[in-house]
Amino acid sequence: MKAVLASGNPGKLRELAALLAGLDIELISQSDLNVTPAAETGQTFVENALLKARHASRQTALPAIADDSGLVVRALGGAPGVRSARYAGDAATDADNNRKLIRALVGHSDRSAWFYCALVFLQHPKDPSPLLATGLWRGQIIDQPRGENGFGYDPHFLIPHLGKTSAELPPQQKNQLSHRGQAGGALAAALGRSLGN
Repeated sequence: MKAVLASGNPGKLRELAALLAGLDIELISQSDLNVTPAAETGQTFVENALLKARHASRQTALPAIADDSGLVVRALGGAPGVRSARYAGDAATDADNNRKLIRALVGHSDRSAWFYCALVFLQHPKDPSPLLATGLWRGQIIDQPRGENGFGYDPHFLIPHLGKTSAELPPQQKNQLSHRGQAGGALAAALGRSLGN
């Protein structure tokens, strides 16, 4: 089966293709099919994942997979949340977003946070029963970045029981623990049951 990934991110394509490797699904990036990115107007990660999947499926007439994920910080009322990639503005870099995050947390003693991922699979744009998988990875925000791996908020996201940030973990360990790894594993299992694999 061919399916479109509602993302142009090559890293995300590799990651999800590996997770779905045993399912006989050929995953194709939406950018390879000239799909324009969907407007992410939802208030939740689940809403945005569904918007992106429906948009990509509508434009390609293929089944679609989409994810939406980001960082949720308790002391900031859930921010950056669905705006994680654009927290410091639509053209923000990872460094811009991290600076804004650390400034926003000045004076807050509660540094608890979690990464959240919603992954969806649709058979077609109007699929009334999409498959949905989520993952949640708890940690704390630290002021000084540590580690060279990962991207985004990883250098500031400490996993207390390991004493390391996400950016200090080898990629394989991060993928086993992370929100996206959890959601990807759950979606692969659900798709396997759905497709009879």
